[in-house]
Amino acid sequence: MLAVNALMKKRVLIMSAGAGTGHIKAAEALELSFAADGRVAEVVNNDALQYTNKLFRDFYSSFYTSLVRSAPNFLGWWYKTSDEPWHTDRMRHMIDRLNTKPLVRFIREFDPDITVCTHFMPAGIISHLIATQQLQARLSIVVTDFDFHAMWLSRSFHRYFVAIDETKAHLEMLGIPNERITVSGIPIDPVFQQPVNRVEERLRLGLNPEQPVLLLSAGALGVGPTEYMVERMLNLNSDAQTVVVCGRNDELKQRIVQLVDNRSTRFKVRGYTDEMHKLMKTADIFIGKPGGITTSEAIACGLPMCVVSPIPGQEERNSDHLLEEGIAVKCNDLTTLPFKLERLLEDPDRLARMKLNALRFAKPDASATIVDTLLEDRLPPLSFTKDQRAAIALAAGPE
Repeated sequence: MLAVNALMKKRVLIMSAGAGTGHIKAAEALELSFAADGRVAEVVNNDALQYTNKLFRDFYSSFYTSLVRSAPNFLGWWYKTSDEPWHTDRMRHMIDRLNTKPLVRFIREFDPDITVCTHFMPAGIISHLIATQQLQARLSIVVTDFDFHAMWLSRSFHRYFVAIDETKAHLEMLGIPNERITVSGIPIDPVFQQPVNRVEERLRLGLNPEQPVLLLSAGALGVGPTEYMVERMLNLNSDAQTVVVCGRNDELKQRIVQLVDNRSTRFKVRGYTDEMHKLMKTADIFIGKPGGITTSEAIACGLPMCVVSPIPGQEERNSDHLLEEGIAVKCNDLTTLPFKLERLLEDPDRLARMKLNALRFAKPDASATIVDTLLEDRLPPLSFTKDQRAAIALAAGPE
């Protein structure tokens, strides 16, 4: 009986891509959940870009980061232009396959039962291997933003995991079968479900437990107009305290420290931290960009958001959903940031409603949902014919 059970256990491969940090963090959350499940024999979580050449890696990671810093409007244009099913599919996948031969070799040698991708690039590679019968595995795709972009479409796949009901409705209208789409939420570290004593945590951080706390995040990479926001927040009339997280940008941290100077009772400046779950559960308002993972972490903590400088495209779409659900306000002009924050702080009833809305919208157990669904799933793989792909493109309609 033990031998039979061992044979039934699954080999799981999780693939992400280090273009930004969200795809990697979603994969790490899934790895934790798979590793903790007794039905899994082995789980491997890899960044697909580590199996490619430097030029290709730089294009996906460094080039993307540089565009976020210097040309976000171009990213927004490209997001909209390329959001057409199968339009850039053939050329993009051909380039990917030419640069990922070591990745293909690794995947075939590992020979997983289940593959889960948190980025569209490795999903396209694995989809091709399945379609050409080079791999006998089920491919599932975890979308790491609230909306669905056409680049996530795969010709051969097993299941899609999406953040919200509206995205599932969109995929159904495109022609993807209902039973192939699970509204799981976006996977986040299980640590965000752990309770935190707000008073104790505020005291540990050197904050006054009786005064409101704002959490300003520059993201893991420390990009964006953080200094300008801090300058504006120096003019807050409120007694609010602000924790500024500068990510891995040490130069930014030093500049912020100099900027706040002797206001150490009102500002606490930190670099990269693995305690974001504690900071989010301690704060009253989150200020920052609405990336898919960051947003999912914040709402899991019931933390109202003030959205600033969303990347045109997916982050703007994310912020639309937050505004629609009554979880966030959006600051379009950073000159008005103090005004926006003071209005919220002066209205505790509104903040309380935003917190409840966030908790209702959150799906903190997304990774467990994905793992359980895949380990119990018996659906066969699905491949779209040429006619079906044409129908999906037609159903997407004009942009």
